[in-house]
Amino acid sequence: MFWNSASTFKRFSVTAFLLLALVATLHAIAAPNSDVAKPGEPTDPKARKTYASAINWEKHHNDDAAIDDFRKANKQDGGHCKKCLIRAYQLARQIGALKDEEQIAREMLPQAGTDVEKASVHYLLALALQDQGINSKKDKCFSESCEELKATIALEPQLALAHYANGVSLAHLHQDDAARAEFAAFLDKDEQNPRLHERAQRYKERIELAWAKMAPAFSLTTLDSQHISMDGMAGKVVLIDFWATWCGPCREALPHIRQIARKFNGQPLVVLSISLDDDEAKWKDFVGKNEMTWMQYRDGGFDSRIAKQFNVTAIPATFTIDADGVLEDQHMGDANIEGKLKKLIAQAVEVANRKPAPAADKSTISDKSASNTD
Repeated sequence: MFWNSASTFKRFSVTAFLLLALVATLHAIAAPNSDVAKPGEPTDPKARKTYASAINWEKHHNDDAAIDDFRKANKQDGGHCKKCLIRAYQLARQIGALKDEEQIAREMLPQAGTDVEKASVHYLLALALQDQGINSKKDKCFSESCEELKATIALEPQLALAHYANGVSLAHLHQDDAARAEFAAFLDKDEQNPRLHERAQRYKERIELAWAKMAPAFSLTTLDSQHISMDGMAGKVVLIDFWATWCGPCREALPHIRQIARKFNGQPLVVLSISLDDDEAKWKDFVGKNEMTWMQYRDGGFDSRIAKQFNVTAIPATFTIDADGVLEDQHMGDANIEGKLKKLIAQAVEVANRKPAPAADKSTISDKSASNTD
């Protein structure tokens, strides 16, 4: 199964990392394992019953019902259940329920007490509005997002992520100089989110990338201890294949992946297989026996970091990314994938030939086997 909703993927990839980074500043989320309410959970008996129902819906992947019950539990609790709305917001973002995302953020505002909490909620509301702008291409949403981010920064100047998000919204509004200034401010202030620094620097230098359909900014360490990042592979076409040893269709696609890795060896193409196996030893054994000599990494499951960044819900799932880091969706079963790779590689070579050779290419990556030592 392949992820083919470009607008939803763009929305998710631009802001998912921002949300995950921000959640650390809010109350921790925990399921109610006893009758005693944890901080932020509902205390009203009816609300706690509804909250438990929402948790159950969430476990069974009925996200719409879970969102409804989380919001209902908050109302039953007199509007005091912070965890109810945080969980509802996260689910709304995951499934692309854009209006719910905005409305839930607005429901959070009366709960915010300190300036830090108020700033956090304004930030979440800004991301919700930015989501709508990306999906609908409406400048009004981006303008409203910028206003919420200004409020965020005024209340909590140390929340550097707000500058990054503001840069994205301003870039969509084609306010290029202002957007560059925001990315520069993020780079100057931020000490908590190093994975975003390469991306912010690229946006600052090439502002048009800030409103392109960019692949998520991830980093990992491979089996032969190479540390790579999405933005560190700029200038190369990237083919990412999510798979697992227990997945029959993935094993059937393996010869095609191997063929591509061998056929384009020595060209500006990085082939990266990301396994969702739980068993590391089994994964390593399979990689060795099947001569998977291109890059290998084990993410460890659908709930793991990189799989969630790419919103992978079924495998095999394959993503093709151009030399600028712009996402090009393509299913591995499509016979035209090699033709598409040829075109992307040719474009990368043409661009590289037009530029002066750099003093040192820090993103050079050899085509070797890899391990999970992130």
